[in-house]
Amino acid sequence: MLVVGLTGNIASGKSTVARLLSERGATIIDADVLARRTIDPGTPAHAEIIKRWGNAVVAADGGIDRDALRHIVFGAPDELEALNDIVHPHVRAMRDELVDQARARGDQIVVCDIPLLFERGLVDDFDRIVLVDAPRELRLDRLVNERKLSHADAMEMIAAQMPSELKRARANYVIENISTLQALSDRVEVIWLALQQDAQAVDANVA
Repeated sequence: MLVVGLTGNIASGKSTVARLLSERGATIIDADVLARRTIDPGTPAHAEIIKRWGNAVVAADGGIDRDALRHIVFGAPDELEALNDIVHPHVRAMRDELVDQARARGDQIVVCDIPLLFERGLVDDFDRIVLVDAPRELRLDRLVNERKLSHADAMEMIAAQMPSELKRARANYVIENISTLQALSDRVEVIWLALQQDAQAVDANVA
């Protein structure tokens, strides 16, 4: 089984690539989905977040107010690191369990969608790394015009991540997302064929 780390800075189009890979047969494990689960009421991470930041980050239903928490941690490196230190160990444990389940099922390619793969030092956890990338100005435009963020918030979110130039050198495959959905799909198809070959090579080495 080939375990792939899929990453890309915010508004690069990583989620769209994950969907396109899923349509081609990949098993997708989404770190953002796992992160939301880890902070559900009653979980250790939920309690730790409230202990650190108080009722200001508690929503009316008792869950974590993600917008309130985001405004606290983005632009404040120490606060962001504290949040990551709380959430990421739980996310990693859940991801490892899902990878084990995929291996037991005999899945061929498992793609772990992880926004902060490089920032959290997870490169060695994967057989291959796929980076989705787009120029900074294009990503800023997407955040402001498509996601309706303020320019200041968008800039903060971009600045909180490692520059993609540093990530490109360490990725096995780079998917440029700079034009149409069809162009992106065509590039994903090329990468998918390459990953299938990589999976066959890994299986042959294991055998």
